[in-house]
Amino acid sequence: MMNQLIEFSLNHWEMVAVFVFIAATLIFVETRGGARALSTNAATNLINDKDAVVVDIRPANEFRTGHLTGSINIPSAKLKDSAGTLEKYKSSPIILVCKTGMTAGSSAKELIKSGFDVYKLQGGITEWQNAGLPLVKK
Repeated sequence: MMNQLIEFSLNHWEMVAVFVFIAATLIFVETRGGARALSTNAATNLINDKDAVVVDIRPANEFRTGHLTGSINIPSAKLKDSAGTLEKYKSSPIILVCKTGMTAGSSAKELIKSGFDVYKLQGGITEWQNAGLPLVKK
């Protein structure tokens, strides 16, 4: 088996090099200090088991169209200035939620620098809805 792996690697070194590059890139991106992505199932477990605080960073008008139960709305543009507001939640995990999961990752950096345990909902509110999970409308 090992001989076959070595032979394959030598015969297809380009594919092996691409694989190693992609693996290294994924490891680098995941460990560079950003928020860890959570599936909807993992987010639900973190909320239920660890009393995670959900912070929805979408604009207020989008938040009112539907959000996770108990979530706090702090638009991403105001997140940096709102770290003090979140101080009382510093001992709890924080899950950032945006529309598609893209904005949450970049928004998390300031909170991480301030010592918060930050996660992001992978796929954002869109993935939450696609999974058929409930939303609150206000």
